[in-house]
Amino acid sequence: MGDLEDAVMTRVWQWNRPVTVREVLEDLQQDRSIAYTTVMTVMDNLHQKGWLRREAEGRAYLYEAVSTRAAYSAALMNEAWAASDNPAAALVHFFGMMSPEQREALRDAMRVVRSVDPSAAPEPDER
Repeated sequence: MGDLEDAVMTRVWQWNRPVTVREVLEDLQQDRSIAYTTVMTVMDNLHQKGWLRREAEGRAYLYEAVSTRAAYSAALMNEAWAASDNPAAALVHFFGMMSPEQREALRDAMRVVRSVDPSAAPEPDER
């Protein structure tokens, strides 16, 4: 996902209501020079990818997020990991970049996954 896709999704989540391309455009133009057609294309791409749903209202579409920011972030991480030619090494590097707080969040997440499906996430060997 690109920076512009992230910027669009951030606005859609912040507003937490159906939005038009024009609304997103006007908000983005506060930070950068960008064309209506560019924002329209990005929002259409996000719709095609399943991240936004849309409904026609007159001559425009109203867009809203299909899922949460957390699900979107997880999908981005999964895409990046899947694109690696050495997923284990990618995870080692990723975990190495984590702060102590992020590592604790990872341990918490693993506990949640194990509580739902004990076979899904084996207990890490913490020596």
